[in-house]
Amino acid sequence: MLKHDVLCFGETMAMFVAEQPGPLAQVKSFSKAIAGADSNVAIGLRRLGLRVNWLSRVGNDSLGEFVLHSLREEGLDCSQVQVDPVFPTGWQLKQRCDDGSDPQVEYFRRGSAASRMSTLQLNNELLQVRHVHATGIPPALSASCRELSHQLLNAIRSAGGTVSFDPNLRPRLWPDHATMIREVNALAFKADWLLPGIEEGRLLTGRDSPEGVAEYYLERGVQCVAIKLGAQGAYWQDAMGQQGYVPGQPVAQVVDTVGAGDAFAVGVLSALLERLPLGVAVARGNWCGSRAVQYRGDMDGLPLRAELDQYQATLSLQA
Repeated sequence: MLKHDVLCFGETMAMFVAEQPGPLAQVKSFSKAIAGADSNVAIGLRRLGLRVNWLSRVGNDSLGEFVLHSLREEGLDCSQVQVDPVFPTGWQLKQRCDDGSDPQVEYFRRGSAASRMSTLQLNNELLQVRHVHATGIPPALSASCRELSHQLLNAIRSAGGTVSFDPNLRPRLWPDHATMIREVNALAFKADWLLPGIEEGRLLTGRDSPEGVAEYYLERGVQCVAIKLGAQGAYWQDAMGQQGYVPGQPVAQVVDTVGAGDAFAVGVLSALLERLPLGVAVARGNWCGSRAVQYRGDMDGLPLRAELDQYQATLSLQA
């Protein structure tokens, strides 16, 4: 039996969230949490009962200690996380927004310990897994992280596992758009399951419609594509020619949209790993995303398994 269901990798930063609304420069008090798209997905999958291995690197500092403690509290296996003796843990400041607008975020991650991840961290234990989830963030951090991303995805596929990829574009981390598009697509083409947002898909493919974006990747060997359409829901298509739109889940109030895409990935991936149909998986992704936008924290809305089971039971009763 494989030791883990899923391997996730990337950078978890310490996050200082403003306790009062307004420009960051005027805020005097902050609360401390963790942030990072890759670890958001890892935590979400663990909350739904999957065994998750986390690969990363933190600094030998108090923020690194805090990050590791927070991840372990969520139940992630952090035995593959290295502590860097020289380079620091990355961190960020986040504005408080309670009205659904995009918060101001300032990053302090250049030269972080996580940017020093490399293929030297690869080992046989990492390959003892059913699935690996990757994003376009680690390859943007450094050349060594980019090489690690490619080798890890290649190794998992060679070992018979499946790969999912969320572009999660961060233009500020890349030297230019052309490099970002080339490098992110090179990894996207290695995926079995691809999860872009519609604007990301348009930029990466040059195609305008959700159908066109999906077909671009399906033509290049991806097995299924689920495209996030914001409040409108999502579109999906697979290599067998099946496709469909799934409407978004209405919410009473949008508080903070950060982390909604990560929550969508949690819903889709957890369902696909349970071998549920893609349309059902996308509907779960929409539900998880709708929860995320109702909470201020990046991962506060990620559901527990009991909450998902209760939601699914409600659907059964309605049917």
